[in-house]
This record gives sequence, C-alpha cells and structure tokens, in this order.
Amino acid sequence: MSMGIAARRGRSAARRTAHSSAMDIAARWGLAARGVLYVLIGLLALQIAFGQSGEQADQNGALQTVSQQPFGQFVVWAIGIGLIGMALWRLSEALFGASTPDGHKASKRAISGLRFVIYAFLAFSVLRFATGSGSSGEQQSSDITARALELPAGQWIVGLAGAAVIAGGLYIAVKAVRRKFREELKMSQMSRRARKTVDFLGVAGGACRGAVFMAAGWFVVQAALTYDADETKGMDQVLRSFADTPVGPWLLVAIAVGLALFGAFSLAMARWHKV
Repeated sequence: MSMGIAARRGRSAARRTAHSSAMDIAARWGLAARGVLYVLIGLLALQIAFGQSGEQADQNGALQTVSQQPFGQFVVWAIGIGLIGMALWRLSEALFGASTPDGHKASKRAISGLRFVIYAFLAFSVLRFATGSGSSGEQQSSDITARALELPAGQWIVGLAGAAVIAGGLYIAVKAVRRKFREELKMSQMSRRARKTVDFLGVAGGACRGAVFMAAGWFVVQAALTYDADETKGMDQVLRSFADTPVGPWLLVAIAVGLALFGAFSLAMARWHKV
C-alpha cells in the first residue's frame, strides 16, 4: 500500500513539475522562438518571390539573417534555447498530458511525443548553426533520405515517411481552418479584437503551413518512387516550387505571407497559450 501511495505521489510531483512556472516559461519562450523563425522565413520567401533575396527561405536562411544583425549571435542562441524549451514542453505533454480538455488521450499524447522529436531536432540544428557546424537544410534533407533509401525496404520507409508528412500537413491545415487552436488558448483573457486577430492569424497561417508540409511530403514520396534522394527538398526548395506553378510567383507570395502570419500567430500563442 505504501509503495502505491509513494508511486502516486511521485506521479503527482512529476505532473506539478510539468505544469510548473519553469515549464510555462520554457513553453512561451519556445513559441516565441518558433514565431521569430516563421516570420523571417516568410519575409525571405516574399523577397525570393520578387527576386530580391539571395538567402535561402528556410531555418538556416532565417538564422543567417539574424546572425548578421547587432547581437545576432546572441539571438540565435536564444532561439535555440527556446526550441529546447518547446521540446521539453511537448515531452511533458507526452508523458503527463496537455492542458486541453482531451489532453490526456493517448492520441494527443502521441502527437505531443512526435512534436517533441521534431522540436528536439530543430533545436539541435539551430545550436549546430550557432556553433558553426551546421549544414544547409537542403543537404540535410537529401542526406537523411539517402541513408533511409539504403536500408532494407528503404523505398517503403521513405514513401511511408512522405505520406506521413502529407497527412501531418493536412492535419495542420484542417485544424487551422476548423479553429481547433482555440481549445489551447486562454480565450477568456482575450479581448474581442484580440480573438478576431488571432483567429485570422491562426486560420491563414496554419493553412499555409499545412500546405508547405504537404508539398514537402509529396517530394519525399517522389524520392521513394524514383529511388533518388535528390528529389527530397528542404523548405527553401519546397517554397521555390510554388513559384513554378501555372500562377507563377503569386502562389509563393501567398504562401510567404501565410508563413509570416503563422509566425505572428505563434507570438500570440506565446502570450495566451494554456500551459
């Protein structure tokens, strides 16, 4: 009996830690870091659409832009640490459940676990950039795909991974359009104007972010079908591919604006998200 009580107390203490003020700071710092990156990526993509930028419209391009500013290296480290905070927050949700009404469901905790892996990888990439040892996003994507294709049943693995990214992009877009993000926000603390603004940012930004994920997943599927790792594209090449559509650069303009809006949405989430 005493061991059972001790175990319950241990789990209760772990949950309190997961929802502590330190975790609150980590989550909000992480959301702000994500917001800064997406705003910069959107602006870089917009410049590319009008032929005015030599930087890549991806995480590395955004970090390169930041690092060239006064105190830029400090900001890069701050972004990396913020993404570590985001990863730890998602890990706590995977282990103990999120603050939303259905946050303790197995499916929600599994999604949080996947988010932990994604943000841990992003944080690692940012910190590698900060130390001067990172490679381009395009090269990373091709290298990972090439190694996966060499595995037994590698084409199936890569193809399924691409399909999963497409499904993830569709989930992001549908969640945004249905305004499911409202469940994660402190709506009662927001003014009517703030709610309308965040609704617009969340729907427009989330839909465009989902479209980018779906396009990236399609290129991964193409890599599997052709057995060619070079078919896999990082965010910069994915965004540039939107300019190759029949509507020309205007689709890239729309996606670029949408990504910047998602960045602004993330900054709003940093203020009003439930943790």
